[in-house]
Amino acid sequence: MNILDSVTMNHLKPARLGIGIVSAGKVGAVLGAALRSAGHAIVGVRAESDASSERAENLLPGIPVLPTEQIIERSELVLLAVPDDALQPVIEGIAAGGMVSPGQLFVHTSGRHGAGVFKPLTEQGAIGLAVHPAMTFTGLSLDVQRLNGASFAVTGPAPFIPIAQALVVEMGGEPVHIAEADRALYHAALAHAANHLVTIMGQSQQALASIGVEDPSHYLGPLVRAALDNALAAGETALTGPVIRGDSGTVTEHLRALREYAEQENTRDIADSYAELVKSTAKRAHNRGLLNDEQLGRVESTLTEHTSFMDTTDPAPQTRSSRHD
Repeated sequence: MNILDSVTMNHLKPARLGIGIVSAGKVGAVLGAALRSAGHAIVGVRAESDASSERAENLLPGIPVLPTEQIIERSELVLLAVPDDALQPVIEGIAAGGMVSPGQLFVHTSGRHGAGVFKPLTEQGAIGLAVHPAMTFTGLSLDVQRLNGASFAVTGPAPFIPIAQALVVEMGGEPVHIAEADRALYHAALAHAANHLVTIMGQSQQALASIGVEDPSHYLGPLVRAALDNALAAGETALTGPVIRGDSGTVTEHLRALREYAEQENTRDIADSYAELVKSTAKRAHNRGLLNDEQLGRVESTLTEHTSFMDTTDPAPQTRSSRHD
């Protein structure tokens, strides 16, 4: 049966598929477990490391661990859950091995790539789709529940998008179509929001630990959760703090303290990050009419002084995380 014929278009419910997982990383194992719960048959999983083998055993019990060649041979749909930079070499290796069957489905989970990366396989008759969950993964069973309501970016040839949408719905997610040309910007936006948030939290916790706050994550938790909820609900109108008030004196004092910290800890990354984010915040607030010209000028003058000072000093790379180690 043609794969399109196996999709019930009105209900977005595909026929039960034999699915192979390459590989049992945090994403692949979790999505495999979600697809298995939806009634699909997981025919095999690749697991090269001890961590992957343990993850496969916990999330996909009873599923055989197989080499890629056998997984592709047994599968109607192959889920390629490999790192972004590894995806193209993996696809080229599959194509070179002549493993593809006409009409066979290949789905990758890379945020950066669209469906174009599948060209070596689609030239051999395969169907390629990109399905990326906007979610961070721990590789534990709780991730399967966290997929409920999560958004998934789907990209691929128009006739086959319903297949990707159906798979996402079955995993509890909400499919959102992202154009092929927009995948890099899409992924940059997600990385900027999620990955850089982790960096900012790490920097803030480090600074608090350095002055003796025993549990920085507990201290920051209510503040950061409220700020995130407010930002998601109200956008940048939820902004609070010295920049939105045009309080350049407070910004100046913050930068002074961070410069001292940079000298004591032999690292300038927190001071530099803070200054760059103040600059971006001030410009965005000004563009939205939340900060007037005079307030913007004061903040920018403070940043210029900070940059001039930092350019005259160059702390060595960080050697310890806090003064209270």
